[in-house]
Amino acid sequence: MTTDKKHHSEQESQSSKTKDDPITISELFSLAQRKLPKQIWDFYVSGSDEGYAVRRNNKAYDKLLIRPRVLRNVATVDTSTVLFGYRYPFPVGIAPTAMQKLIGGNGELDMARAAARIGTTMILSTQSTTTLEDVIQAPVEESAGGQHRPENFWFQIYVSVNREKSASLVRRAEAAGYKAIVLTVDTPILGNRINERKTPLVLPSHLHLANLEDPNDKPKVPRPTMNRLLMDARTAEDAYKLSQNNTSSATMNDASLTWSEAMDWLRSQTSLKIILKGIMTAEDALLAIEHGADAIVVSNHGGRQLDSVSSTIEALPEVVAAVRGRVPVILDGGIRRGSDVFKALALGADFTLIGRPSLWGLSHSGQGGVETVLHILEREFSRTMTLAGARKVGDIRRGMLGVEKKDAFGISRL
Repeated sequence: MTTDKKHHSEQESQSSKTKDDPITISELFSLAQRKLPKQIWDFYVSGSDEGYAVRRNNKAYDKLLIRPRVLRNVATVDTSTVLFGYRYPFPVGIAPTAMQKLIGGNGELDMARAAARIGTTMILSTQSTTTLEDVIQAPVEESAGGQHRPENFWFQIYVSVNREKSASLVRRAEAAGYKAIVLTVDTPILGNRINERKTPLVLPSHLHLANLEDPNDKPKVPRPTMNRLLMDARTAEDAYKLSQNNTSSATMNDASLTWSEAMDWLRSQTSLKIILKGIMTAEDALLAIEHGADAIVVSNHGGRQLDSVSSTIEALPEVVAAVRGRVPVILDGGIRRGSDVFKALALGADFTLIGRPSLWGLSHSGQGGVETVLHILEREFSRTMTLAGARKVGDIRRGMLGVEKKDAFGISRL
């Protein structure tokens, strides 16, 4: 073999290895983009309006610079952390994402098996394409000995104007063994998701929203949900009329909810922990504590709601300062590297969640792809801790971060 041919063969081998065995989230992103149909890719990757919040979520981490400490005996690094009495191998769980069977493999079943095998939490979306009962049972069925039984799965809900429909989901989740209810509070209506308005995503005939629809009652011609109709309304008056004429709809979020009503109602339905997802300000963090939330998720819905908001990592410090350790603060949004997890913890987060990266893993190779994503982040997080001089999660401090000085060369400590 000539030198040129040998070199070309080595390049092909390396390319094939990268394709079959990605080692970064960025590689998985590219592979998913090439593999998924454009309509499905656009649905999951896009945000609202101009996509400003999506981009800001991802880019804001780059503004934070790590100030590493040395000679600290980091021969052994402990990445584990405890949340609600459960010890996680590292502080990353899986955020709720809808309709995972559109992405690949067995959808939510693969996601659940991967989370349970790694030992982390999965938050199941109300709008899943698998029933909540089947999802939490899947890891148990996979392992005859039950060693991957999920002990810490959570269930995400919206409160619809049909309150009994939401109450039924909460009761089912508790009966099935979920440990917390994650109430999404940033979605009184859907954000202006332009790509969805231009090209609505319709579930194929073999799929349905398994927690909300009976497949036997599924209409032959798919009907848009009330949330989608409201998003498509061309005038405020049209939107108002739609909302007033559908006060019993099980597919329209209740935009009239207040703090007292939401929390009192949910407490009356369940004894599970209640986690509020979508908190972006100190004011709402304080109200969450006042009304008895067990934890807060700093989230802007992956940039899919209000476009002109800060990134979640930028909102995190004021929420942490308001909470003062009274409840766990969890961060969701823009995490693509283990160093991002490190930065979130340095700013006071107790735990982090990933949404889209888990989908890219799912699209690549089902359960194994999701496990790959989690392993990538765990290894990067461990390496970052080692190089930054943090032997355990509790050693990660705000003083380990800095930002570029605005008016002069150098780094400003946080």
